[in-house]
Amino acid sequence: MMLDRGIAFMSDTRTNAGLDNISTYRKMTIWEEPGERSITLMSAGNLATTQAVVSLLEERTKAPDDRNPSIMAEPSMFQVARLVAGTLREVIETHAQGGQRADSAFNATLILGGQIKGTPPRLFLIYPEGNFIEAGSDTPFFQIGEMKYGRPILVRAYDPGLDFAQAMKLLLVSFDSTLKANLTVGAPFDYHFYETDSFATGRRGRVELNDPYFRKISTDWGESLKAALDQLPDYPD
Repeated sequence: MMLDRGIAFMSDTRTNAGLDNISTYRKMTIWEEPGERSITLMSAGNLATTQAVVSLLEERTKAPDDRNPSIMAEPSMFQVARLVAGTLREVIETHAQGGQRADSAFNATLILGGQIKGTPPRLFLIYPEGNFIEAGSDTPFFQIGEMKYGRPILVRAYDPGLDFAQAMKLLLVSFDSTLKANLTVGAPFDYHFYETDSFATGRRGRVELNDPYFRKISTDWGESLKAALDQLPDYPD
């Protein structure tokens, strides 16, 4: 989510290849050069594809002589988005066999956000075909993966003036609504709150399913929904 204060990121960690093969994998990667740039990438879709994309991007940041192309050398977030989108398209095309398209089993979608010194914070949604769109006033947040259950929460309650504590609450309510309805989404949840013009990794961490705060949010939200429903007028006879 784009906020007046910065950018709020949150991702779940569940991966699955069927109901009998569920595991946990970090879907958020952060790169930083303190004082110069901070870049966060989140992924959804085929795990082999997203791992390969992150590995390629990571490898290209290691040695100074190999930093072309590199997300740590690009002059703007737009150029970083172009590089990441090209890498995603390259990986999908490499993995695909028999003429399968980007909407095949190798599909993956990415959210990329961050800030490079001298430019404002920016947030992008990158599609498997290699094209992307940018967040703005009309579309201030992006979701990837399973979104239909948690999206109504964000649509109704999002406000750019939220501080990071309020953003955490909103994001956890959204994820709680999703995981209760869909087995492909699950805790723990990774988060990163990037502060505008800090050019460094902000507050980050992981919220486990048994975290006392998350359990209270989940319980109180359910009870509040029931109370709100009871207060609505009954349908007339």
